[in-house]
Amino acid sequence: MTTRIAFLRAVNVGKRRVTSDQLRAVCEDLGYADVGTYINSGNAHFETTGSRASIEQAMGEALEKELGFECTTFVRTLNELKKALSAKPFDVADGDTYFITFLKDPPTAAQKSALEGLSGDIDTLVVLGRDVHWRMHGTSMESALTKRHWEKILGPLSSTSRNTTMLTKLAARLG
Repeated sequence: MTTRIAFLRAVNVGKRRVTSDQLRAVCEDLGYADVGTYINSGNAHFETTGSRASIEQAMGEALEKELGFECTTFVRTLNELKKALSAKPFDVADGDTYFITFLKDPPTAAQKSALEGLSGDIDTLVVLGRDVHWRMHGTSMESALTKRHWEKILGPLSSTSRNTTMLTKLAARLG
């Protein structure tokens, strides 16, 4: 059994609602052990076996059945999360915002170049494997990047982002 963390894309915005209880129940119904959730923004952790792709598919299908809407799921092991958090591809100053954006698969060389090419005065993007490290000078409200920028390069439903402050707390909670 391996500790896995699932990050749901675009939940608890608009009518796309999932409660921690619903998310926990779906994971338990799938047979995952030691299921927990972390803040009500579509984050679950659990123990299970199987490939990342099979877990993502099973969770996505079960959540869609339960919730009535598509629920793209991105799964990382605890070790993968810790590795992403330790990468630190740039300096982060006080007042900056730092996200890690999770992708299903590593981008192609052209996609990687296009993503990193979105960097500018406010946003800096560095692709490392299946993760995009995204620093914004200032708050995320100051960023010029939108969902359309990402989807133009990667396609729809291709990524989900989390603030590293939250991810660091989650990793510490899981050990």
